[in-house]
Amino acid sequence: MYGDNCPILAEVRQWYKDNTLKETANKYWKKRSYIFQGFVRQNPLGNDVTPANPIRRFVISPQIFGIIKASLMDPEIQEMPTDYMRGLDFNIKKTSKGGYADYSTSNWARRESALTEAEQAAIEAHGLFNLTDFLPKKPSEAELRVIKDMFQASYEGKPYDPDKFGAYYRPYGLDIPNVSQTAPHVTETSTLNISAKKAVIEDEETEQASEPVVVPKSTSSDKAQDILAMIRARQQKG
Repeated sequence: MYGDNCPILAEVRQWYKDNTLKETANKYWKKRSYIFQGFVRQNPLGNDVTPANPIRRFVISPQIFGIIKASLMDPEIQEMPTDYMRGLDFNIKKTSKGGYADYSTSNWARRESALTEAEQAAIEAHGLFNLTDFLPKKPSEAELRVIKDMFQASYEGKPYDPDKFGAYYRPYGLDIPNVSQTAPHVTETSTLNISAKKAVIEDEETEQASEPVVVPKSTSSDKAQDILAMIRARQQKG
């Protein structure tokens, strides 16, 4: 995510050369996700409450990101899907495939749709998020050594050691008293900062309607910068 080599991935990458280690390698390999921002126009989740700032942040899985990226990079689309006045709603549709959540039927709306006056007012009042602010901090040398030690302990099947790691990283929800130094858990995330637009969420599995549609965690890629460069080039041509 920060342009540096990851010692854990360097180790795990070698495991894929051994068929007996591939399953273990998948356990430790990076998990991608992408941060977006926009409005939710329709939401089948009955317990959802629109926040005071209706501009929301979304952690998007690679499956959904691929669909979004295809339209952002498509030279035949004359207007950017994220354009405030001629943009498109994005419909997130959740189904099930092989026992896992499947979002492959998600799609951009066919008709253009402008931001409403209320949505434009929200942007004026709150401004857009600087999505870079939501990336975890880059680990220090000491924290990187702790990460490597935790990786080694995990691979060897050892339980989490709060005395050794608790001052740096801890499992979610674990309360460790009398720890003076605390560093946030480091996850790897790719950020694509795109102007706010609308999102329409459709959940086709009513029995799982209480589940959030966001998918967490991941790593970055230079592809995000390529996409941003493409977007800026298209905007300048417009």
